[in-house]
Amino acid sequence: MARKFNGYGRGSAGMGGMNMNAMIKKAQKMQEEMVKAQEELGNKEYTATSGGGAVTAVVKGSNQLLSLKLNPEVVDPDDIEMLEDLIVTAVNQALKQADEESASIMRQATGGGMPGLF
Repeated sequence: MARKFNGYGRGSAGMGGMNMNAMIKKAQKMQEEMVKAQEELGNKEYTATSGGGAVTAVVKGSNQLLSLKLNPEVVDPDDIEMLEDLIVTAVNQALKQADEESASIMRQATGGGMPGLF
């Protein structure tokens, strides 16, 4: 006679009939896909500009600033504040692109979560 665990048949553990081994395999596959996606995103480059192309920032998906290019015409020693604002804007836009793509890819890798677990 099969033993019962908390009133459920062996292996179901109350997860809506989903086999525990199948659920573990699905979680492992999801984790592998997430690791692969994170590695790919970490190496990808994102570029953004501000001030009509006066400032260009390039970042990696790992949130590392790779380069910052300034159009010489935007460098005004009497208005450093504007240049600083343009730099901050360009860098933040590039980082935002990386974050948005990362979130989108992670949603795809996880299939929007694991139904039945949460």
